[in-house]
Amino acid sequence: MTVPENATTEIPSGQLILFCDDAAADLGENERHLHPESPFFQEIIAEASEKQPAGKITIGSEDTQIEIPPWLQENNINVNDATFTPYYDRSAIAILYRISIETVSEYQSELLRVTAIDIRSKERLPKLEETFLGSTLPTESQIESQPVDVDKSTADDLIAQTREQVVERVQPKIDEIHQEASRAAEAEIEEYRQMQQQRIEELEEKKTRLSNRIEDLSESIQQSGDEGNRIEALQNRKELKSEYEDLDSDLEELRHRREQGYPEKQQEIRERHALEVVVSPLTITQVEYERGEIDLELEEGTVSRSLTLGYGDGVGITEELNCEFCNQTLGEHNSLRTIQEGLQCSQCYSS
Repeated sequence: MTVPENATTEIPSGQLILFCDDAAADLGENERHLHPESPFFQEIIAEASEKQPAGKITIGSEDTQIEIPPWLQENNINVNDATFTPYYDRSAIAILYRISIETVSEYQSELLRVTAIDIRSKERLPKLEETFLGSTLPTESQIESQPVDVDKSTADDLIAQTREQVVERVQPKIDEIHQEASRAAEAEIEEYRQMQQQRIEELEEKKTRLSNRIEDLSESIQQSGDEGNRIEALQNRKELKSEYEDLDSDLEELRHRREQGYPEKQQEIRERHALEVVVSPLTITQVEYERGEIDLELEEGTVSRSLTLGYGDGVGITEELNCEFCNQTLGEHNSLRTIQEGLQCSQCYSS
């Protein structure tokens, strides 16, 4: 990758070597990681979103191939023909979110997620999310962007609606980081407990030594016949008793805090390891696509059947299909098993 000297970017000009994996290897001065969670990639996205945070693209049949549904791909049924007939245009919004997951004391992770939602029906379109991301790959032909014509209030409503959905989708990652932070907090609390216990034991030993010295001085005072030595011993005993009382007070305080479980320190540590999740929309892209019907010609042995289902360009199948025997919905985990005597799913076929 070459960054021209006159380019309007914060990225240093010159030649850069890009690595698309997420290996944690040390990089040279002119080397960068380009995977989605790398700082360099985040820098590029942030800069691009500042320059053009909104736009509009059109996805048509010339841009996408007809998508055969997953429930038709793992069986002995052949799809001899698939024909898409568009009937009307629809608009969706694709929102690119940055999800920052961090603690007060330590940066954790930044994720990029896109969500696509039909403006009219408010239906999430997972397949369109994949199509949208695929259209941004450098290996694909560039799709011309136009000014967005969705009003601000509609965009704000869709952002409010999809923000929580995006958080739900990354919740496993949030939970994973939360568990790591909790383990780190517990380890720090346990380390603090051990340090305090060690401190208590040290003070107890010191207290014992002081007690012995005070006893020795008391015996010396009783046995001393020299008035000067006796006065000096009395003064020393008085100082040691004062030190003993201060030490005893410190020990009592430490023991009390130990019995209470060090609540203030625990709170301080847990606050430092508490997670903060910040969800920020970076870009909004209005996606124009066509909806209509797809005609599928199926064949299994000598049996042929035709299926007509709702379909959208870049969206895939928009209509559920149920098994004609058990009425269960066909899907990724319940494929179409046979068409010999009707449409039968794998679950009721095997039973």
